[in-house]
Amino acid sequence: MSCITETPLRRVLRHSETAWLFTRSDFKAMISPAMIFTTVVSPRHNLLGLSCVFFWLWLHLFQFNASNQSYSADEDVLNKPWRPVPSGRISVKDCRALRWGLLLFCLSFSSLFSLNIAIASGVYAVLVVMHDDFHLSHHPVFKNLCNAGGYMMYELGFLLILSRGSLLDVTSMKALSCSALVILLTVHAQDFADVNGDRTSGRRTLPIVAPEGSRIYMLCARPLFSFALASFWSLGPFSTIFFVSMGSWVGIRYFFFRNEVCDQSSYRLYNIWLMGVHLLPANARFRALTW
Repeated sequence: MSCITETPLRRVLRHSETAWLFTRSDFKAMISPAMIFTTVVSPRHNLLGLSCVFFWLWLHLFQFNASNQSYSADEDVLNKPWRPVPSGRISVKDCRALRWGLLLFCLSFSSLFSLNIAIASGVYAVLVVMHDDFHLSHHPVFKNLCNAGGYMMYELGFLLILSRGSLLDVTSMKALSCSALVILLTVHAQDFADVNGDRTSGRRTLPIVAPEGSRIYMLCARPLFSFALASFWSLGPFSTIFFVSMGSWVGIRYFFFRNEVCDQSSYRLYNIWLMGVHLLPANARFRALTW
């Protein structure tokens, strides 16, 4: 009897683990900053709303990852062999069927909230198709544009969920614009650790096209962006020094520490800095960073 009941349970646990492995590597870069952004920027908060936001975020991340990883199996064998496709948990054919199913499910789920949220989900899906199926991810500039646009729709969707579909206020729009601009100009930080796999798959990321220039850019631009953001959100002197120092250290690491392991560590620090970027609007909402 136990064997009969154990098999479905194991199947459910295996599928749950597979879903997690699809989203594992991007969880810290997408979900964590997004939830911080939601909590800080939205004028409305409730536990049910935040739970819906988390599920909506994860579903759309799952959609993107299933789509992206259905095209990156060769690259993932080198960079991330634990992912579901290279590890043999799911075939490329089934992975592509899954991504289309997730696209329809995300649109249907979004339509339960409001038309505006369904539109945000639809634009996000179009950007995913352009990124993966039209291979814009192989171009260093268009890849960043797709990522910035997708991230903006991502954040717009969950802000609309918490605002119950109503129009966003000025602070929310400013925060959304700043976030999209930061992603556009800095998201290639994720590409340094994946150079070998990207080169194998034929991608032309910024660290491949301009290996030295891209690191000089990280060194110089990170403190400048940090200072510009601190000034825009009117941070206090100690908050400004702390945030600019954090950004400068990320840039210094990318420039001076250049092997794959160091680049992975630098990317983790970049994600901490990115979470800091999403915390800055708290100064406009609560005057929390005036010290």
